[in-house]
Amino acid sequence: MGFNSKYHIEVDFEVPKKLQWYYAPPFFGFWFILYLSVVNTQVNHMPRGLTRSEESSHPGAFIAQRAEDTLIELTRIGPRVVGSVANEVTTVQFLRDEVAKVAAEANERFELEVDVQQASGAYVHWTMVNMYQGIQNVVVKLSEKGSTSENYLLINSHYDSVPASPGAGDDGSMVATMLEVMRVIAKSDEPLAHPIVFLFNGAEENPLQASHAFITQHKWAKNCKALINLDSAGSGGREILFQSGPNHPWLMKYYRQVPHPFATTLGEEIFQAGYIPSDTDFRIFRDYGGVPGLDMAYIFNGYVYHTKYDRVNVFPRSSFQHTGDNVLSLAKSLANAPEMDDPEAHAEGHNVFYDFLGWFMIFYTETTSVIINSVIGAIALLAIVISLYFMSLRSGCSLVGVLTRFGIVLGIQLVSLALALGLAVLVAVFMDGVDRSLSWFTHMWLIIGLYGFPIIFGMSILPSLYLEKTKKDLLSLGFRVQLFMHSHCICLIILLIALTAMGIRSACFLMICVFFDIIALIVNLVTKWHRKAYLFAIAVMVCQVLPFVYFTYILTAFLMTIVPMLGRSGASSNPDMGIALATWFFSLIFSGFLVPLIMFFRKTRTIVLCFFAGTILFIIIAVTNVGFPFQPKTSAQRYAMIHAHRVLHNADGTTRTDESGIYIYPQDRRINIAEDEIKAFGETHKVSEYCDEEMFCGMPLYNHRWSKAREYSLWIPISAKPQIPTEYPSLILQDVEELEESTQRRFNFSLTGPDHMTIFVNVKNDAKLLDWSFNDTLLKENEAPPHFIYFSYGLDSSALEFTIDVEKTTSSFDTPTLEIGIGGHWVHHESMRSQSFSDHIDSFPSYAYVQAWVGTYESWYF
Repeated sequence: MGFNSKYHIEVDFEVPKKLQWYYAPPFFGFWFILYLSVVNTQVNHMPRGLTRSEESSHPGAFIAQRAEDTLIELTRIGPRVVGSVANEVTTVQFLRDEVAKVAAEANERFELEVDVQQASGAYVHWTMVNMYQGIQNVVVKLSEKGSTSENYLLINSHYDSVPASPGAGDDGSMVATMLEVMRVIAKSDEPLAHPIVFLFNGAEENPLQASHAFITQHKWAKNCKALINLDSAGSGGREILFQSGPNHPWLMKYYRQVPHPFATTLGEEIFQAGYIPSDTDFRIFRDYGGVPGLDMAYIFNGYVYHTKYDRVNVFPRSSFQHTGDNVLSLAKSLANAPEMDDPEAHAEGHNVFYDFLGWFMIFYTETTSVIINSVIGAIALLAIVISLYFMSLRSGCSLVGVLTRFGIVLGIQLVSLALALGLAVLVAVFMDGVDRSLSWFTHMWLIIGLYGFPIIFGMSILPSLYLEKTKKDLLSLGFRVQLFMHSHCICLIILLIALTAMGIRSACFLMICVFFDIIALIVNLVTKWHRKAYLFAIAVMVCQVLPFVYFTYILTAFLMTIVPMLGRSGASSNPDMGIALATWFFSLIFSGFLVPLIMFFRKTRTIVLCFFAGTILFIIIAVTNVGFPFQPKTSAQRYAMIHAHRVLHNADGTTRTDESGIYIYPQDRRINIAEDEIKAFGETHKVSEYCDEEMFCGMPLYNHRWSKAREYSLWIPISAKPQIPTEYPSLILQDVEELEESTQRRFNFSLTGPDHMTIFVNVKNDAKLLDWSFNDTLLKENEAPPHFIYFSYGLDSSALEFTIDVEKTTSSFDTPTLEIGIGGHWVHHESMRSQSFSDHIDSFPSYAYVQAWVGTYESWYF
C-alpha cells in the first residue's frame, strides 16, 4: 500500500526488486533455444522423398525418386544454352521421349497433345529490345477425351540454362517436377474439368523470350486462364510462393489447401519493387497475356544459382517431394475449380498472404487488410489510453503526470530506435569503408553480432539510463517499463497507419506485432497483473512467443534468400546497408517488446554494454579470415569474362581502334579481392573511361546490366586475339531508300553471326530516328539513343533483316547518319577456347567462379 499526501488517494502497486543479473543469460537463452528448436527446424523442414518402391503403397502420390531420376538424365545433357545443339535438339527430343512415356501409361480417359513451337518476336525488357528468332517451346496439353472446356490451366518451367551451368536447380528441377505431376494426373482416374497445358519453355535465360513467344503466338495461349509458374533462384530447400494474382484472390483459396505452404506478401512486394536481381516468366504471362497465377521458386542455396555448381548432387530429394506435393495439389484443384469457368468474374483486388511455419496459410483481400489494420490500431490506442488511466489511479501520480512521463518516454523510444538504426548503418558504412563488406556472405551468423547486437544496444541504452535516473519516481519500475512498451506500440501504430495508407500490404507484419502486444496488455488489465511487475512480464513473454517465432522465421528465410543474391547484385551499392536495414526492421517487430524486459535485471547498464562489446568483438572477427566472404564451390565469388576482339571503324572506312582484350564484369562489392590476379593480365582500365567517346563504351556489352555496371567493369588490352569458333558477325548495308520526304531515308541491313548478338544503334549529325523494324516501344516512348537490342536465335539461323528510318533537316546524308555496333557472343563454345584464355581463367583464385566466353565487337558509320 502507498499514500500520496498531495492527492489523498489510496494507491496499490508493487515496488519490485530487480532480478539478479545472472538471470539475464537464461532469459536470452530461452529465446535462443526457442529459435533453434522451432524456427531453425521449421525453416528447413521438408517431407521425406518417396521412392519408386513406395509407389504401390501411395497411389496417386508424387514420387520424388522418379523426378530425381529424370533430373539426372536431363543434366547429363550438360548446359542447355539457347542456340546450342544441347538445347535445341537433344533436350527437345528428351522431353518428347518423356512425354511419350507418360502417354503410354495414361488412363484411357485422358489424351495428350504435344506441340513443339518455333517462334520469332520481340518486346522491350528493362531498357533494351529483347529480340528472338526460331526459339522453341515444348507444349503438352492434357485433357479428358471429349472435353469441351475452352479454359485451360497453364503450368510453366524452362529447360534452358545459363552458359556452363548444368541447370539442375534452375530450372531442371521444375521441369522434372512437371513431368512427374503430368504422369501422376494422367495415370489417375480423377476428373479434369479443364485441360492443363504444360509449357516446357526453351528460352527463359535470354531473358524470358520463350514465354513471350508462347503467350503472344501459340494457338492455346488465349485459352490459358490461370497459371502456375515454377522457377528457381537457388537449388533445393522449400519453394516459396512469392507472387499471386494479380487481382485474383480466389487463387489463394486453393493454395491454402497445399500440404506444405510457404508464402509471404513481403516476398511479392520486395520482388515487384525490383530489389531482387532476377525476373520470372510470371511477369510476361501477366503483362502480355493478362493471365493471373501463382509464381513459385526455390530460393535457398542461391550460392550455386547460375554457376557450374548447380548440379543434381546438391539438390535434395526431399525438395522434390515438397514441391511435387504442392504442385500436384494445385494442378488438380485449379483444373477443377469452378472459378476457371469465368476467372474475370472473381477478380477482386490484391491479396495479403502468409504462412505460419509451413503449418497453415492465412490470406485475405487488401480491402480486408485495411479494415483489420485500422481496427487493430484503434483498439491498441484505446487500450494504451486505458492502461495509462489505470496507471495514474494505482500509482498515486496524476493522469497529467503519467501523460507527461509517457511523452518523455515516447521521445526516448523514438531516439532509441533512431540510434539503433544509426549504429547499424554506421557498422555497415565502416565495414564497407575498410573493404570488409559481405563478411557474412558465407558465415551468416556474423549478422547477429555485426547488426543485431548494435541494434539491441541502441534500443536499450537510453531507456536503461532513464530508468536508472528515475528509480525514485512515483511510478514503479514495472509501470515505467510498461511506458516503454506502450511507446514502442505507438511507434509501430504510426508505421502501420503510414504503410497501410501507402498501400503496402506487408504492413500486416506490424499489425501482427501490435495485436499480440495488445493481447498481453488486455490480459494484464483484466487480471490486474499490470500492478505486479513480474506477472506482467510473464504475460508479455508468453504473448510474444508466437510473434518472436514467426518474425524470426521470416527473417531467417529472408536472409537465406537475400544473402546469396547480394553476391551477384553488383558493385555499385553497399550490400551491408541492406542487411543493416532489414535487421533493424525485423528487430523492431520481434524484439521491440522484449528489450524493455532487460530493465528488470540488476546491472542493466552492464548487460546492455555487453551488446556493445559484442559488436566490437564481431567487427574484429569479421575483419579476420573468418570474415572472408567466399569459399570454393559452396559460396564462390562471381565474375563474367569475355576474351574479345573489338574493331571500331571511322566514317571514311579507316580503323581507329583494333585491339584484343579481356573484359571483366565483377558481380559483387568486393571487386578488389582478386586485384593482383587481374592486374597480372595487363594494364587495367575502367570500362567507363571509354564511354564518353564511344557508343556503349565501344565494348561487347552482353546485356543492359553490363551497361549499368561499366563503372566497375574492367578492360585489359592484351596481344592475344580470341579464338573465334565461327565467322565474325557480318552486317551488310543492302540499300538506302529515299522516303516520301527528301529529308528522310530508310537503311536496309542484313545481319548474320553467332546465336547471341547485341545490336547498338545511334544517330549522328542531328539525325532523328523515325522508325525501325525492331519493336517500336522505345521510339514511341521517346527514349533517347543510343539503343540496345539483344538478339538470339534457336534453330533458325537465317540472316536478320532489319530497317532503320531516319530524318535529317539540318545536314545532308553525305555526312554520317547512323552508327551501328554489333557484338558477337559465343557463349556455349567452351571447348574452343585458346590456351591463353584458359590460362587467364585458371589464374583466378580457387574461390572464384568465372563465367567466360569469347566475343567480338565491331562498329561502323553509315
